[in-house]
Amino acid sequence: MDLTTVIGLIAGFSVILLGITQTGSLLSFFSLSSIMIVVGGTGSAVIINYPISELVGVIPVVKKTLFSKAQQVTETIATLVSFAERARREGILALERHMEEIEDEFLAKGIQLAVDGTEPELMRNILTTELDYLEKRHASGASIFATAGALAPAFGMIGTLIGLVLMLQTMSDPSTIGPQMAIALITTFYGALVANLVFIPLTGKLKRRSEEEVLVKEMMIEGILSIQSGDNPRIVEQKLTSFISPKMRRAIVEK
Repeated sequence: MDLTTVIGLIAGFSVILLGITQTGSLLSFFSLSSIMIVVGGTGSAVIINYPISELVGVIPVVKKTLFSKAQQVTETIATLVSFAERARREGILALERHMEEIEDEFLAKGIQLAVDGTEPELMRNILTTELDYLEKRHASGASIFATAGALAPAFGMIGTLIGLVLMLQTMSDPSTIGPQMAIALITTFYGALVANLVFIPLTGKLKRRSEEEVLVKEMMIEGILSIQSGDNPRIVEQKLTSFISPKMRRAIVEK
């Protein structure tokens, strides 16, 4: 899993739990009915808001984004430059013998199109279309988490209102007001917690990882087209390094 996501979630929940234990008991902040309202309500509203195909489709997107290793830009550049050197030395058809070295399906597809002699404009259109749909799938996943982040606090308030109604019905017994008020407010606490520590941060993570993957794949498209046109490997490298920061460029040069 993405290390920063793990550290952030563990640190966030740990700090909140430590803060609670400094002033009270953890059991005081546990309410099964509040959890049911927030989690069940938020989940149900998300299901209503999105078709089942999008909800099912978001699972592999989230899994790949959060549990897969981020693509290394420098490694991608090195792979494309090495393929440019082989194509320059042996001809582009020779790249077909090295296809098993490519782990990325998008890059493998692009190299295969180049080897097959696909027209550059057609190849760009094919790869760009695939990239556009990749962005849409990622945007769908981020949208679902963003919606859950917006709905969770609302269901927390709904739970609080339910608790207040129940409390007002027993105003004749002052001893029940304090405990029932506490339970009512816990639902708001749950809604704010899952929204601001889970759903909203994960939305940002999905968007960031999507931007990184799109950048790498745009770089792949330019590299493949450059290889097909027979550019010098040095020119290919210069084209690809224009996608990254000066700091990363220096790291490539040092290697």
